Amino acid sequence: MDVLHFIFGIFGNATALFLFLSPTITFKRIIKGKSTEQFSGVPYVMTLLNCLLSAWYGLPFVSSNNILVSTINGTGAVIESVYVLVFLIYAPKKEKAKVLGLLTFIISIFAVVVFVSLFALHGNSRKLFCGLAATIFSIIMYASPLSIMRLVIKTKSVEFMPFFLSLFVFLCGTSWFVYGLLGKDPFIAVPNGFGCGLGTMQLILYFIYRNHEGAPKKTIPDDGSIEMGLEKSNQTKQSLNGTEQV
Repeated sequence: MDVLHFIFGIFGNATALFLFLSPTITFKRIIKGKSTEQFSGVPYVMTLLNCLLSAWYGLPFVSSNNILVSTINGTGAVIESVYVLVFLIYAPKKEKAKVLGLLTFIISIFAVVVFVSLFALHGNSRKLFCGLAATIFSIIMYASPLSIMRLVIKTKSVEFMPFFLSLFVFLCGTSWFVYGLLGKDPFIAVPNGFGCGLGTMQLILYFIYRNHEGAPKKTIPDDGSIEMGLEKSNQTKQSLNGTEQV
């Protein structure tokens, strides 16, 4: 059982790493164009908080036998920090202020969790507190593609929901779900079971709409920017009647 637990942890590390690295194409585009265009920085900030909380939960003095949770989420925190930094460099003032405010908020949340767990809680109560915090924000992270799934259904196009991203959401969620079950840890099994289900739904949508042409594509504006399906709320309401964008 311990060997199987370890194997699923390693597989979970590998799939999660691919998931964390999947936005690199987007950020190459941002750096090349020196603009964040219509991309949102919110999913990267929220994923950073999830990584920080999960890495903290996996430490031996918080929960036992979960060091593999800390290794991948510590790595993920570094990667997401780079994404957020790049986004802040190239974002317009209004979006930059929004992301900075959210970043300050999530760092404050993490600081409170660390402080309370270190100085006010011990033993199982510490694990319970940190586990609940990590679970809540893991579910929020996995739920972030829901707006994209809505967009796919509305436009009947998978243009903005890449197959491999959906595949690794499924594989990552499934790996950690099984890891949590084998380790009898609900704080790992529950959110990743949710992620496994969402990944399955994304793959089903992909195979339903992969051959559909969908709605007519927008032309490239004169200023060279490209309208993405992951648009900010005011522009999305105009084009897709309220559809938005990790």
